Amino acid sequence: MYYKGVYHFFYQHNPYGPLWGNMSWGHAISHDLINWVHLDIALVPNEHYDINGCFSGSTTILPNGEPAILYTGVDAKLHQVQNLAFPKNISDPLLKEWVKWPLNPILSPPDEIDPSFYRDPSTGWMGADGEWRVVIGTRIDHQVAAILYKSKDFRSWNRSLSPFPLSNITTFWECPELYPVICNGKSGLDTSVISVQGKDIKHVLKASFNDHDYYILGKYDPESDRYDVDADFMKSKEWLRYDYGRFYASKSFYDGEKKRRILWSWVCESDTPPDAIEKGWSGLQTIPRSIWLSKNEDQLVQWPVKELEKLRTRKVHFKNKRLKGRSMIEISGITASQADVEITFRVSNLKHAEVLSAEVVDPQILCTQKNATTNGKFGPFGLLVLASKDLTEHTAVFFRVFRIANSFRVLMCADPSRSSLKPFIDKPIYGAFLALDPRYAKISLRTLIDHSIVESFGGEGLACITSRVYPVLAVGEQAHLYAFNNGTQSLSISSLSAWSMKKAQIV
Repeated sequence: MYYKGVYHFFYQHNPYGPLWGNMSWGHAISHDLINWVHLDIALVPNEHYDINGCFSGSTTILPNGEPAILYTGVDAKLHQVQNLAFPKNISDPLLKEWVKWPLNPILSPPDEIDPSFYRDPSTGWMGADGEWRVVIGTRIDHQVAAILYKSKDFRSWNRSLSPFPLSNITTFWECPELYPVICNGKSGLDTSVISVQGKDIKHVLKASFNDHDYYILGKYDPESDRYDVDADFMKSKEWLRYDYGRFYASKSFYDGEKKRRILWSWVCESDTPPDAIEKGWSGLQTIPRSIWLSKNEDQLVQWPVKELEKLRTRKVHFKNKRLKGRSMIEISGITASQADVEITFRVSNLKHAEVLSAEVVDPQILCTQKNATTNGKFGPFGLLVLASKDLTEHTAVFFRVFRIANSFRVLMCADPSRSSLKPFIDKPIYGAFLALDPRYAKISLRTLIDHSIVESFGGEGLACITSRVYPVLAVGEQAHLYAFNNGTQSLSISSLSAWSMKKAQIV
């Protein structure tokens, strides 16, 4: 959240080691979302209602300007209950100390709900009737749901009888969110905004399940608290994803200072628990992303926050370079292990594109079948990052162009299958389709490289893929960066800009 000129980041944290356990709320602050200072732990499990863990939750700024934390505690019976905490001193912009509400828990699971599946309250929003709302993830009669609660004072809550979406295609919703996005604009909206003069609004319902973060777009009626989705809510293929890689339990917040909505997410490890113990830490956060509704109003767009560019140093740039089939060029002159790369490709003569089988609809399966070493016509082409000189190790982020009848589809893939010689590493290949027509739009890629994490944004943020990688050869100055084309058809690099990146200050 943003409070009195300071960004606050609260996160799930084990103070005693890098593995899961002793769940507490860590706390860090920043003035620019890039450089951070760790403060003392905000919440520790020391009360009967959270003695087995202070699980996830959200912050909300109340009308008097006071921040509130609403979080899930696991009590002595291992039941999940909801609790409040407030700053000890609201005049302190750093919010160094938090005090738990003496009447906790404020919500306990209803009789029909499994007390082990009742967690992760959302940021609150205020309706036209002056009452607060939050949603909590749960499971009812073998269906998962987000239960809606209402309150006049943010302290005493009642369950709403208004219908909210249910789903029988998922296991359980974690970290649900409901927030508005403006149509035809990039500005963010406060969570409580229900209308903007001269603009239409849609609402995003997000939930974390099946190891990914999914969302769906719809219309929220603030009077009835009804949420009507744009697509069939019960069909899994109608759910969109924030990120098609390793990205889970994300949270967004409204940055009132810069009028934008910021999204970031936990990225878990792909190596083993002994590896985490050896390095002394586990898990990290993505670079914060600005998020808005696409021009077609049918999906969200994400882009790294502008502040990240302050870390850019040495730059390499060129335009209009031909990249023949089955060739590559090294992008030298920057630090390839810590870089920001933007590249745009132009393809022509698409009548020669491969035909995509109608049976193949899952982009991850398609990327796995046609990985970075499988030659096609238009593709694979893209970047080889964190690559050793002889390419024994490398992570490929690439595109393929397919023809379906009289139209075309652009597939984006991240292939870390050759990212490391280290054993026992999970190296799944990820994929997503880009909602663009390569006949009229250039195919662009921005990739952020930071030693063991690769965040990629295709089509100016239409699809995002995050990977964790653990090279043992392609580290530090031994890491290389290449643009490649393993397809048989030549193409052009319209533009490439790459920067070495300074290290963020984290203390």
